[in-house]
Amino acid sequence: MCTPVRAEVDLSGNWQTREHEDWVDRAPGPDPVEYTGLALTPEGRAKALSYTATQMAMSERQCLYYGPQYVVVGPQAIKIWSENDHVTGRVTAWKISASLARDMITIWMDGRPHPSPNAVHNFSGFTTGAWEGDVLTAQTTHLKETYNRRNGVPSSDQASITTHLMRHGDLLTVVMVMNDPLYLAEPHMLSRTFVLDPRGLTGPVSTVCFPFVELPKLDGSQMVPHLLPGKNPDMSGMARFYNLRQDAILGFPETIYPEYRKKIKDMYVRPEQCTRYCCGWVANGGPESAPGLSCITNGSGRIAAQ
Repeated sequence: MCTPVRAEVDLSGNWQTREHEDWVDRAPGPDPVEYTGLALTPEGRAKALSYTATQMAMSERQCLYYGPQYVVVGPQAIKIWSENDHVTGRVTAWKISASLARDMITIWMDGRPHPSPNAVHNFSGFTTGAWEGDVLTAQTTHLKETYNRRNGVPSSDQASITTHLMRHGDLLTVVMVMNDPLYLAEPHMLSRTFVLDPRGLTGPVSTVCFPFVELPKLDGSQMVPHLLPGKNPDMSGMARFYNLRQDAILGFPETIYPEYRKKIKDMYVRPEQCTRYCCGWVANGGPESAPGLSCITNGSGRIAAQ
């Protein structure tokens, strides 16, 4: 008698991140008003431009960054394990550890339905999963409003996430595709690759995000720090620094497609010299230099050789 072939794989283990992937976003953080790679709706763009970092001094907003997408946005390692039925041994849920104040994610595998749209939304959302060959695909709903980037790009409580977890030997790739009818004109894709660490000691839970009063004048004042339309002082900063058209960095849907490069090619003038993030992550505290780059030093610091 033959046993049916099962394509599922074991995702269990301690998985360490590799900081070179989208290093700027995950370490120093993106530039203010840097929405490249995003297809924002007018509402999403307006809300992002109204953002000021002072909002994070409000006790009710200090934990808003840590939605499920922080698995692929943040710099942390993760731990994955399964929970099994006591009688059949079947996997009833996969767990992804909490980390850096992010809530633990439970991927239910027992076929339960998603709750009513009116059910409570929380920081981990509600997630169900199913195997598609050797890829675990999960659907997450019931999210709280949060951010997609640390420069204030918003994510609404109407957003949903499709996650694909793919293991290839000692590598685990997590791909998240976010849909948001309020703030995204098209799906937004995020990915991260982790490396198995047999000696890792990543805990299942993490430090709880405890908000506290940073600026007393904001506590209970019902005042939300914000920038009025057209008043964001960083509106054109990145465009000037990199000699880009301003609409290229504002998250217009057309900018995510290759055709847009052809549109701006004849208008673009490359800066004479790189002065920031030029020598790879080693020049900025990272573990190694970017391949194929050599660095020279001038009076203001390290720059890439011409």
